[in-house]
Amino acid sequence: MRVRRRADLGTEMKGSIVMDKKREDMERFEHYLREQEKSKSTIEKYMRDVRRFFDFVDAEEYGREQVIVYKQYLQEHYKLSSVNSMLIALNGFFRYIGRPEYCVKTCRLQRQIFWPDERMISRDEYLHLIQTAKKNGQIRLSCILQAIGSTGIRVSELKFITVEALEQQVIRIQLKGKNRIVPLPSSLVLLLKNYCNKNKIKRGVVFVTRNGTPVDRRNIWAEMKSLCKAAGIRSSKVFPHNLRHLIARSFYEKEKDLVRLADFLGHNSVETTRRYPVISSME
Repeated sequence: MRVRRRADLGTEMKGSIVMDKKREDMERFEHYLREQEKSKSTIEKYMRDVRRFFDFVDAEEYGREQVIVYKQYLQEHYKLSSVNSMLIALNGFFRYIGRPEYCVKTCRLQRQIFWPDERMISRDEYLHLIQTAKKNGQIRLSCILQAIGSTGIRVSELKFITVEALEQQVIRIQLKGKNRIVPLPSSLVLLLKNYCNKNKIKRGVVFVTRNGTPVDRRNIWAEMKSLCKAAGIRSSKVFPHNLRHLIARSFYEKEKDLVRLADFLGHNSVETTRRYPVISSME
């Protein structure tokens, strides 16, 4: 029978304590994000990014040197926009646990003047998607496409489109600690009222699953990707957030007002809004 040395036991105990501390820090950070009213998808992403770092480090203790090495690894394997997104989440974690000295700078990105054509959806393609969804009997998806395309709301904000909101012809969005009112076009109100009548939806959220829960990003993403094949449109162009870009371009072409567009989209900063009206390289 092998007798374990005291040094081995001490090392194992130290490692166990460190792992418990990491786990505790992550649980506290997740609770903090909830208190900050971050969306469910944002919390999942932040926690996934922090876990990815710890999986990479695979050591009991770490410091800024390990974070810099991790940053270099990310730059070699991911797009810079994705790298920055992961580093922002990780820096947020470090600041929360009282280790701001571990934070690293994000990568500098050149401002994007054009969008690649394979990523930009046109108005004609958007309308073709709606018609294809109707033809295939995907009425809910057709209505969702028109709801996002008419209002510029996020997928996470679809739950604020209720039967009661249709009566008032506005949706009142309370998300991320902010409140904003989005007017509903009369044509959209009529479309969604007809949808509610046919599906016997008399109160509450309009777009729900078979279980009665509000549809989420995963539901819509999967349906939109399957619709791409039927419509003969590149799948790289079709995702919910791209519809926000489409209406932002349409709005800016007509109004030429970034401040109003920022209010319309619910952005805190005009700098964020500047990315939305970008035209395609072909245009």
